[in-house]
Amino acid sequence: MAKVAFLGLGVMGYPMAGHLKNKGGHEVTVYNRNAAKADKWVAQFGGKKAATPKEAASGQDFVMMCVGNDNDVREVALGSNGAFHGMGKGTVFVDHTTASAEIARELHAAAKKGGFDFIDAPVSGGQAGAENGVLTVMCGGDEAPFARAEKVIAAYARACNLMGAPGSGQLAKMVNQICIAGLVQGLAEGLHFAKKAGLDIEKLIATISKGAAQSWQMENRYKTMAADKFDFGFAVDWMRKDLSICLAEARKNGAHLPAIALVDQFYSEVQKMGGGRWDTSSLIARLDR
Repeated sequence: MAKVAFLGLGVMGYPMAGHLKNKGGHEVTVYNRNAAKADKWVAQFGGKKAATPKEAASGQDFVMMCVGNDNDVREVALGSNGAFHGMGKGTVFVDHTTASAEIARELHAAAKKGGFDFIDAPVSGGQAGAENGVLTVMCGGDEAPFARAEKVIAAYARACNLMGAPGSGQLAKMVNQICIAGLVQGLAEGLHFAKKAGLDIEKLIATISKGAAQSWQMENRYKTMAADKFDFGFAVDWMRKDLSICLAEARKNGAHLPAIALVDQFYSEVQKMGGGRWDTSSLIARLDR
């Protein structure tokens, strides 16, 4: 058992913190900007809540965070009442936010100066993965603190790997999002074509999902995509945030992402259709309209 703080109780963080308490058996303190959400979590799982990230981080063995973007990361970690001001020597800070590799490196350097450790650890698996405790976690940082943190992360992960130096977890998550965006667009076009061609969708997927076209997206999203239902996970607004990070990093490292730049624009069209909170499979909506 460890003393753990969890900062950020959104659709991902809320169940992740719950797994730390129930499955991991850890002593958990939570912080959320909306204090009512923290009250709800404590009522459901037990544990304690803190009024600020600094207070939450004080006296902990590990501090986990899952917030929205680079600005949120900087505010919650480094702000006037930020967690880094409450971190003790030898503590490990684990950031599950999908953010830039640049800010991961910045926080790693700041942690070293403060006498504690930082691991960037974005996750994949969506809300369902968080709720079921089967997330994939991609980490960047130093080996010794990763080895310590991995045992705690295990409460909500089915896979957790150290990808390399600080920022490498974020870079791996970028690859993850690049691959997903391309797959979803391909599936959207395939299903759109099938509808126009008058094919039986169920028979079609039962057949082609046994071959080279098979993917997680096909298995888990074809039914809802064909039915124009898009309330099943990761939102378009968040995917556009992630793709903007991918495209910015590509401009730095010289990678060419023509398909992803195009899919990002397709997602912007979905936003204009009022689909900012639809899940990412809603790419088919712009084709079927």
